[in-house]
Amino acid sequence: MSSETEQPTPEPRPTPADAAESGVSPTAVPETAAAPEQPGTDADGAIATPDTAASATTPDTASAATGDTTPAASPHRASPALIATAIALPVALIAGVLVLAVLARQNPARGPLALGSVSAPAATGPACTALLPALPATIGDYHHADLADPAPPATAAWQSADAGDPIVLRCGLDRPQEFDKAAALQVVDGVNWFALRDPAANTSSGTYFAVDRGTYIALTLPDHAGPTPLQEISDTIAKVLPARPIDPGPLPN
Repeated sequence: MSSETEQPTPEPRPTPADAAESGVSPTAVPETAAAPEQPGTDADGAIATPDTAASATTPDTASAATGDTTPAASPHRASPALIATAIALPVALIAGVLVLAVLARQNPARGPLALGSVSAPAATGPACTALLPALPATIGDYHHADLADPAPPATAAWQSADAGDPIVLRCGLDRPQEFDKAAALQVVDGVNWFALRDPAANTSSGTYFAVDRGTYIALTLPDHAGPTPLQEISDTIAKVLPARPIDPGPLPN
């Protein structure tokens, strides 16, 4: 027997190949836990926080990034008072034009009234000289009208706003041929009038002759003038000129 003690032989460490053949997996190395995600950094190394990330995409920087140079819309809005003024001004101008048109229609521009001459042998007599200044300036809706030269003597006229047929008074005329003893008379405010109208003439006016004042006075009236002009002229004649006996012509043979 030998005196040396036998030392145990160490068992060989299995290799990965042996482990594969034996079906035993090698001891797994524990995986290191994934580190939490860190905020990103920009190109300069600065940490990009949510605020800085949001500010990085403001409209100004976005437009700069896209190359859009269109200016941003102004946040200011037009004042309501300015809008109301802009609307009211043209309306006021239109209203002003309409008012002027109405006034022009009511007061049309017109020149002197042209009248033809008729035989008036007593036009410069005392009766006409007293009557003309006493005539009214207005008769109902008719106003005194200037006469164009050469104006007939002892003649006055009145015209309405619509510039229609005027009212015309002539003093100192000859006795009308139609005024005879068979003529019918109309008395207005104490003045005897003889109406003369030719139905064949197809006119819109009629003429009345005052036949009891020592001179013949003719008053031509438009049909639509109504009774007022005859009444007012009769009142003036009765105040200025005394009544005289009538002198009609003889009856025709």
